[in-house]
Amino acid sequence: MTPDSTRPHEPPVPTAGDAARLVTHLAQARPGHRRVVEARELTPEIALLRRFQSQRLARTHADLLASPRFGPAAQFFLTDVYGPRDFSQRDADLQRFYDGVRRVLPERAVAVLADVVNLSALTNELDDRLIHALVDDLHVTDTITLEQYAAAYRLCDNHEERLRQLQLIEEIGRGIDRMVKIPFIAIALRLAHAPAVLAGWAELQEYLERGFSAFKHMKGADEFMNAIIGRETRILDAIFAHEPKPFGVASDE
Repeated sequence: MTPDSTRPHEPPVPTAGDAARLVTHLAQARPGHRRVVEARELTPEIALLRRFQSQRLARTHADLLASPRFGPAAQFFLTDVYGPRDFSQRDADLQRFYDGVRRVLPERAVAVLADVVNLSALTNELDDRLIHALVDDLHVTDTITLEQYAAAYRLCDNHEERLRQLQLIEEIGRGIDRMVKIPFIAIALRLAHAPAVLAGWAELQEYLERGFSAFKHMKGADEFMNAIIGRETRILDAIFAHEPKPFGVASDE
């Protein structure tokens, strides 16, 4: 499957006014009081899986990480999507913020937020199922091999859901790329920092700032997203085709 065949339909581009209202809501915490989620350690199994996934992605996309142009965006995905840490508070903040603003802002203004919420929920669900396959069926304990990881993917038998995960990643990346081109959005996001932190939305604000900064730095995300989605789609298809070395693409070759 080629990247073009999975490329999502792009929603309408938000206006500068949409972006300003979105940031204003963040700064003023209009959706309501922030719900504090008790911090918790990842289970050893999930921590093991996320470390493995982060390391595998870093090998596959080593060229992007080393690139002066693409490095910050690649690092953003590794640390803020697949990082081996607890994202419960950020995800709860994001869900609450999205639930509030989607009632008052047009779909084009909150499409990326919706995709991030959906990606977080889907990734957590897929990780839970994958770790059960690794531990319960393949008897993984303290290490994961590439062969075990591929076998667990096949045991989960969820090729379409994995494709949906990649589609969401692409939609988010291209959505952020559209956002960074909106005039004055960088200034608005910067002005929102202090009031958002005071209102209790620090983790969410900093997450948004990191993503925005990384994508703005690239000055165009097409080449980056084509590389990420193309490689990961080939790997996914190779796993389910029982190819002996499914990870032998790009920097893993």
